Amino acid sequence: MHVPDGFFDAPTSLATGLIAAGAVGVSLRRANQEIRETGPALAGLTAAFVFAVQMVNFPVGAGTSGHLLGGVLAAALVGPWTAVLVMSTVLLVQGLLFADGGLTALGTNITLMGLVTVLVGYFVTRALIQVLPKRVGTIVPSAALGALVSVPAAALAFTGLYAAGGAVEIPLGQLMTAMVGWHVLIGLGEAVITAAVLSAVVATRPDLVYAARHLRSDLVLVGADGNSTTVSPDRLIAAKPAGRSLGVGVAVTLLIAGFVSLFASAHPDGLEFVGGKLGFESAAKDSAVAGSPLADYGVSGIGNGQVSGALAGIIGVLVTIAVGLAVAKLASLRSAARADKVV
Repeated sequence: MHVPDGFFDAPTSLATGLIAAGAVGVSLRRANQEIRETGPALAGLTAAFVFAVQMVNFPVGAGTSGHLLGGVLAAALVGPWTAVLVMSTVLLVQGLLFADGGLTALGTNITLMGLVTVLVGYFVTRALIQVLPKRVGTIVPSAALGALVSVPAAALAFTGLYAAGGAVEIPLGQLMTAMVGWHVLIGLGEAVITAAVLSAVVATRPDLVYAARHLRSDLVLVGADGNSTTVSPDRLIAAKPAGRSLGVGVAVTLLIAGFVSLFASAHPDGLEFVGGKLGFESAAKDSAVAGSPLADYGVSGIGNGQVSGALAGIIGVLVTIAVGLAVAKLASLRSAARADKVV
């Protein structure tokens, strides 16, 4: 659902830019507690993983495709405030290096994919966790449903923005029906991917899942002297070095970006498909960085398309990890500086 330049008028793009800037600013101040629990390295890896999986479009039907948005997955792994930063990092790298989404539409894309999906999806996830049995097993179905709801919610938000400042006059009822209808189907894929990833992480390292914190029952250990000690299982799991798990995550992410992405569906995604059917796709303008050496997820100068695509994906993963880690560190430094001023 990467919105290109030209779909919205200047006031709407400016408004979403201000919303996005405000959301990122608040998240930089509020993410410190989450980053202390999960670590900046996990934030960088989560950003890179979302970037990689977004390269893999899956077929939906009738000549259209979809891809992971990733807001709920990121929120479940690193927390909602950090997730906003993670999604903003992904969209920034995609927009600046790969010409994926317009530069004047960057605020729109952050608002739709980095804010709406996180807020709506994580709200649903947390609400379900509150009413379901308090155990780690509830995380996966709760996040899956949150992910499913988050995608059509973003499509509905797009419709609202288009009503406020769309470039081409079209029937809004048709737009809403088409956008929400197709993105419900894409949301099913979002739910499956989110559930699969979280299931793997929860099964091996639940301490690395932010949403799973404080849901595991304490263990009572009885010593040889008969004295008992209550210990959180998360503390026992966390005692194992996280470096190996993060290393495996990096390897999987590179594999997805450098190999699996080569088999992505070539059909247009939901937004492109609806734009073509309803006639507003013609309003799209080329990004200002359309001449980038990495534009369209290929490396200029490399004739072999598969090699070019694989190398572009690997470069994107490495850049996204670096930028995501830097943003997480910045959030920690800002919070630490604020704490020092209070003292």
